[in-house]
Amino acid sequence: MKIGNIDLGDRPVLLAPMEDVTDASFRILCREQGADMVYTEFVPSDGLIRDAAKAIAKMHTSDGEAPVGIQIYGHILESMVEAAKMADKAAEIAGGHGSDLVDINFGCPVSKIAGRGAGSGMMRYPDKMVAITKAVVEAVPDKPVTVKTRLGWDEDSKIIVELAERLQDVGIQALTIHGRTRCQMYRGNADWTLIGKVKENPRMHIPIIGNGDITDGPSAAKAFADYGVDGIMVGRATFGRPWIFREIKQYLSTGEEMPSPGVEERVALAKRHLALSLELKGIPRGIYEMRRHLSCYFKGLPDFKETRMKMVTTTDPDELYSILDYILAKYA
Repeated sequence: MKIGNIDLGDRPVLLAPMEDVTDASFRILCREQGADMVYTEFVPSDGLIRDAAKAIAKMHTSDGEAPVGIQIYGHILESMVEAAKMADKAAEIAGGHGSDLVDINFGCPVSKIAGRGAGSGMMRYPDKMVAITKAVVEAVPDKPVTVKTRLGWDEDSKIIVELAERLQDVGIQALTIHGRTRCQMYRGNADWTLIGKVKENPRMHIPIIGNGDITDGPSAAKAFADYGVDGIMVGRATFGRPWIFREIKQYLSTGEEMPSPGVEERVALAKRHLALSLELKGIPRGIYEMRRHLSCYFKGLPDFKETRMKMVTTTDPDELYSILDYILAKYA
């Protein structure tokens, strides 16, 4: 699968962009564990054009993440155009590697985003969505532009098959589809049938990436086999589980499931993650912002509640490393 001149190989597995999840430390870890491409947390277009430090910081990437896409969102055409130009020049503005592509978020369902017409809120305004996309494509002619979106706003407005053609026609170079409507949020099962119909459409020639309920090797293999997608994107199943990319890759290549990592490997990965987070964000932010993952690294261990509470409340790196050593000693 190729996006522009980015060759991701056969049946690539991508890390989904997720707010408060896919920060630089986690992106690096997922690339090390086999993710073929990663994306930043979504960056607000209005924050970029206001020169907001937090928004600009989200565009900082490193060579260890490449290829990496910077995802932007917003509902005002002019702001999205300026944000796309800044994402295109991210290496100059925010330092580091920069962006290999610019991705537009038309998929986020949370009320504070969709409620004001951005993210998946744009599904109610397909003409505006297409106009914004066309303007962004024209604003960054030397870089691939991609879109991530959903099936539609609700059950009565699943417009993705027609919309996919329109987005392709204004120049996007790949389309990621989450198999739920905005109104579903993350409830129920993802419906891949319409993703498959987009891929089957003889007029579609850009890569189609499927997203939703990919949790292991068998579900990944089913997505490729049953719906013909060019790539898959993994989201919530990665929380505290960066090794999922290795698991999926092994299953796709051998048809055999990889044993879950033991406690020793999980502790080593948690320490690696913590070290990266502290290096990039310092104390205490580097600890605060990886707690979501820490609480998931050791799911399934017996009598773990007290240890988990200590682990997700301390702000002392030395104490946190000691807790990880304790987990290793007790459970390995």
